[in-house]
Amino acid sequence: MADSVPDYSDLRFWAAHPSKKDPSDSIPKSFLKESKDSSADVFFIHPTSLTSKALAGKVWNASLNNDTLNAKTDYTSILYQASIFNGSCRVFAPRYRQAHIYSFYSIEQAQSQAALELAYADVKNAFLYYLEKHHSNRPIIIASHSQGTYHAGRLLREFFENKPLSNKLVCAYIIGLGVPLNYFSVMEPCRNPTETNCFVTWRTFRKGYLPDYVQKEEGKTWSVNPLSWSLSDSAIARKENLGAVLFRFNKTYKYTNGAKNHNGVVWINRPCFFYSIFLRTKNYHAGDLNLFYYSIRKNVSDRIEAYQKNHLIQSK
Repeated sequence: MADSVPDYSDLRFWAAHPSKKDPSDSIPKSFLKESKDSSADVFFIHPTSLTSKALAGKVWNASLNNDTLNAKTDYTSILYQASIFNGSCRVFAPRYRQAHIYSFYSIEQAQSQAALELAYADVKNAFLYYLEKHHSNRPIIIASHSQGTYHAGRLLREFFENKPLSNKLVCAYIIGLGVPLNYFSVMEPCRNPTETNCFVTWRTFRKGYLPDYVQKEEGKTWSVNPLSWSLSDSAIARKENLGAVLFRFNKTYKYTNGAKNHNGVVWINRPCFFYSIFLRTKNYHAGDLNLFYYSIRKNVSDRIEAYQKNHLIQSK
């Protein structure tokens, strides 16, 4: 039985919020002297942390009262992903009754869809609360990974496409889930590092590898290279990667990998650093953001600056 609807006026139901100290406030040591500018907000939707195989098909949605699961979310996604945005944004990341990862693979379609609908209802309610109580006409970034991107796509279609709020969208970083070419009716992918009111998306695999489900897509999904910030299929060298933050938060890995768009995904060389779990896999889903941590962080700042300049010009 699912928990009752979360009350987003209660900070317990936020994994990250400007009014509480949380892991999204963390800064890798190399950024400690960085000047921070929180002139924009990021609404971050975390990926699936409800992954227990023992619960598959038995528990369809997470309990928000599960302290162990909440800590897992906080010290994985919120620390290693949401913190990317803290140099330029106030970070809002709701706890929501996420669907079990089994929902994306189960043949029990009715239960799977119901679980995802419940999860999205929470995300939507959290966003509505944010708009009412915290937005104050500020520029917005929508950011997400994996299951979070499933919900972020719906949020963008419901609240931004052909809506006045689109004027406040700096960029949507919707990562780790395929975004079909026809998913949005109006919103376009970003085609350069400073374009605004657009989205970026990618999925990361080792060069030469395309899993079966990606092959079935026949390249009909968007992919923006997180080093060039373009749709081009030109290979970008590893020297252009500003740095990765992986399993040791305060350890920076420089020049770990380049990136190249290929058939709706990003291909990279095997990441170059000692004792990498990525030596044993070709699917780099877990590193979609972290392999490009520094490059994304800089791009967030660049896009916010471009947004502010554009809107200053428009207001004159």
